[in-house]
Amino acid sequence: AWAVGGAGRDWEERRTDGRCRRKMANICGASDPWRECMEVAVAVARKAGAVICEALKKEQTVLMKSSPADLVTETDKNVEKMILCILKEKFPSHSFIGEESVADGAASILTDNPTWIIDPIDGTTNFVHRFPFVAVSIGFYVNKQSEIGVIYSCVEDKMYTARRGQGAFCNDHQLSVSGQENISKALIVTELGSNRTPEIVKTVLSNMEKLISIPSHGVRALGSAAINMCMVATGGADAYYEMGIHCWDVAAGALIVREAGGIVLDISGDTFDLMSRRVIAASSKAIAKRIAQEVQIIPYQRDDQE
Repeated sequence: AWAVGGAGRDWEERRTDGRCRRKMANICGASDPWRECMEVAVAVARKAGAVICEALKKEQTVLMKSSPADLVTETDKNVEKMILCILKEKFPSHSFIGEESVADGAASILTDNPTWIIDPIDGTTNFVHRFPFVAVSIGFYVNKQSEIGVIYSCVEDKMYTARRGQGAFCNDHQLSVSGQENISKALIVTELGSNRTPEIVKTVLSNMEKLISIPSHGVRALGSAAINMCMVATGGADAYYEMGIHCWDVAAGALIVREAGGIVLDISGDTFDLMSRRVIAASSKAIAKRIAQEVQIIPYQRDDQE
């Protein structure tokens, strides 16, 4: 009788434990409503990265978008379709902004609704040339506030992640910006951009010359806004600035830099605006403000303008 009773008690305890675990899971889910979004974002970024790495082994059909330096491949389009398919099936009530979808005529409007902002291949020109800085970038915004940033540098197999208020990580190692405040000791990353209008090119090069001549330690360009921002988050670079980028280029990276202790501003030195197509991400406010003071602003149409 004792053995039967004991077995009965064991069963009852297991049932109670199961109920408790389910209850705790529900409580955790309620207190952390975006945990599943983070898990899905990391999984889909890794899956997209595998597709990109496989495609790097093959010849690509390359098409031109706005300029000879603004390229797109079938892989860009296929990877975005795959990401959107997975996210829409999992989160049908959410909104989506994707680089290739916008290029095909979709709107680029950020609302208060939970919104995924996707760059399937950040660094397409790198991808075409097999230059190894290529990334999947996935940002997630709620009430126009960044909640999740995931950037997967797939050739390097580096998964950069951030949750608002929970820090930034690369392959589970916590990130911290350099903390450098002296621009004379700073390494700066930027890009030439895809606009080849002579006056724009002249201004871009003039801005680089001004920053080199301060003098700073130097200027680098990796060919991917997302990876440039991750370099600031790791402390490998002290600042990144650019004009002419799009919301999908920086949606994830802005949160990763902030959660690593950095600062993200508009190129004017004012509050960062995701849709403005301009950004400074830096290890300190002092360096960000000095860059804003030095560079000449290039006017670009906002992402959310018709």
